[in-house]
Amino acid sequence: MIIWINGAFGSGKTQTAYELHRRMKHSYVYDPENVGCFIRKNVPQSAFKPDFQDYTMWRKFNFDMLCYISECCRGNIIVPMTIVNKRYYDEIIGALSKKYDVKHFILYAEKNTLLKRLASRFEGRKSWAARQIDRCVKAFDEDIEGYKIITDNMGINEVAEAIAKTAGITLTEDKRSFLRKFWDRLIIKYKHIR
Repeated sequence: MIIWINGAFGSGKTQTAYELHRRMKHSYVYDPENVGCFIRKNVPQSAFKPDFQDYTMWRKFNFDMLCYISECCRGNIIVPMTIVNKRYYDEIIGALSKKYDVKHFILYAEKNTLLKRLASRFEGRKSWAARQIDRCVKAFDEDIEGYKIITDNMGINEVAEAIAKTAGITLTEDKRSFLRKFWDRLIIKYKHIR
């Protein structure tokens, strides 16, 4: 199964993905953003695009890579990635859904909630991620389909458990202490600030 976790920037996609991974046997977190970072570092300035999803090769590579992992590896693949362009959604998530069992989730939250979460990552109201919020919310309201989870008043554990329940997956019990959970999430947060 491919569990695609979509949502605006600051909605908790990455934290939720790693929480699921910690509590789900035989799972793997695949981050399509790594491909975007690679492309940006390796194209000349004249070929640069502000949003790496606009590169056809980014969409094709991630589709092909997810097919490869699905066919070669056992277990569930967890993909935390915002996609709000309907055509890009169809090219990747829609096309994957024709071949594999894909569960697409949208972590949804109010703009103020998202801005507070971005601020905890040292991203202000004028950051690229904050400027995308309205575009993301509009797409999730009008164009992009999926299981919506309203996360404003939910913690990471609750979001992960809601995804698991909807996907029909049993999670292992989380026996970590409060301090260990805090530390694990802090490491994930800072590892994924780009």
